[in-house]
Amino acid sequence: MTLLDTTTAERLSGLRAWQREAFDEYFRRQPRDFLAVATPGAGKTTFALTLAGELLARHVVRSITVVCPTEHLKKQWAEAAARFGIAIDPDFKNGQGPLGRQYIGAAVTYAQVAAHPMLHRNRTESRRTLIIFDEVHHAGDALSWGDAVREAFDPAARRLSLTGTPFRSDVNPIPFVDYVQDHDGVRRCSWDYSYGYAPALADGVVRPVIFMAYSGEMRWRTKAGDELAARLGEPLTPDALSQAWRAALDPKGDWIKKVLAAADRRLTEVRNSTPDAGGLVIATDHENARAYARILRQITGRGAIVVLSDDPTASKKISQFSESDDRWMIAVRMVSEGVDVPRLMVGVYATSTSTALFFAQAVGRFVRVRRRGEVASVFLPSVPTLLEYAGEMERERDHALDRPVREGEDPEQDLIDEARKKRDTPDAGEELPFETMESAAEFDRALYDGSEFGGGAPGSPEEEDFLGLPGLLEPHQVSQLLSKRKADQRAGQRKAPKDEAGPPTHEVLAELRKELQGLVGAWHHRTGRPHGVIHTELRRACGGPPIAQASPEEIRQRIAKLRTWATGGT
Repeated sequence: MTLLDTTTAERLSGLRAWQREAFDEYFRRQPRDFLAVATPGAGKTTFALTLAGELLARHVVRSITVVCPTEHLKKQWAEAAARFGIAIDPDFKNGQGPLGRQYIGAAVTYAQVAAHPMLHRNRTESRRTLIIFDEVHHAGDALSWGDAVREAFDPAARRLSLTGTPFRSDVNPIPFVDYVQDHDGVRRCSWDYSYGYAPALADGVVRPVIFMAYSGEMRWRTKAGDELAARLGEPLTPDALSQAWRAALDPKGDWIKKVLAAADRRLTEVRNSTPDAGGLVIATDHENARAYARILRQITGRGAIVVLSDDPTASKKISQFSESDDRWMIAVRMVSEGVDVPRLMVGVYATSTSTALFFAQAVGRFVRVRRRGEVASVFLPSVPTLLEYAGEMERERDHALDRPVREGEDPEQDLIDEARKKRDTPDAGEELPFETMESAAEFDRALYDGSEFGGGAPGSPEEEDFLGLPGLLEPHQVSQLLSKRKADQRAGQRKAPKDEAGPPTHEVLAELRKELQGLVGAWHHRTGRPHGVIHTELRRACGGPPIAQASPEEIRQRIAKLRTWATGGT
């Protein structure tokens, strides 16, 4: 099939409601620049290629250039375009000269454009060109990238920008994106069409996601020889949290082994209704990725596909996994965004990357629906930042310039830190800041639709309840089932004989700390004050030691004080 063989009606047939609505909005206005924000898995590629086909058929443009983040996505775009009768060259190189006559356009990476912007400007000027920016926030990854994109594609006849994740946390403006000043004087990005996770979930376009959070005791030895311990899931200093988190992800400890085993049990349950369902572990670096593969082989008796970004066969491995019924794939960066593997239904967030952008990209790998009723499950450490992201899946974010810098925040350092987090391996000669001595996993809670449920030790009835949830449930059925189990749990607690011995002190403390942490998180969202500052203010108001040494009664006093603040008291 070629593009000329189809009519507009045929091109529009089969589009989802949001895609048709966005298409109509585009041709109602006929803008030179158009920004479409749609949740991962909603079908941005189909929308973009339908629009591109219409522009080509109307002779508004004569050529297409797709700009995307990775080499793998270039091939994915070319394969998708071929199904629309549009021939795109995914192997175009800066030094090769003109496109072959058989192609109507090329797919290139942002880095490729930055390497030779004038070459791409000349290509853009030579024919009326539509530029499709896939995950356009990458044009702000570095000032040089943004400048190169602007220089290369300023002459374009039309530009279509796509993104499916929150915009960047820095203040670098993204080329060809409009910013509008709000009443606070902050310039925020202005999109032309938006389709968020919440409406997509309601439409059955994406899967509901249940997050399974695991806490536990960690012990490690510093380079100075000091032995430290902390409990993941409780209030910690930034340094202690960072090291406890890293200890949890250390393949030598028990935390990651228990979590991978739990995730594999969940995958087995899902495969009862979806036999080809697959799992993905997102690792911090190459070394951990390979170690996790060995752990999964011990658990399952089968190997896992390991995808590394410097592997020339990475794209082939992803494609093979997508078409197979293998259980597990492990990756560092190759599937963080844009890669379409719809059978991924169980994930393990085993990386120390903590930006909202990366988290949303990672979770986006699991929400691509194939049939109604599929449920995705993502396992993650009980880290406050990640729990906040998980609880805010339905909140829309935007990219703000001129935003006030909060105390302790350094935008320039944020950029440096984010760049460092993109490494697949540590710098040569870099030493580990500590040695993991022990890491234990404990099922902390399940999160769904902004609510929290359950908690208990690995293998507890509570954990088994969540691991055994059916793999096919409508979103409202997930809510009903989780709410019923929560109500049953509370009813069972109320029916316990009054003269029965109470739960052990450590269990009481764990529940109270969890309750306090949830309230602190809510107060943080209301006031913008950091978690540590809130805990300090509570100690100042109520007295007592740090939370790790506080008694149940002292924690109850802080809970009561925070509730008083929330209702306007002092």
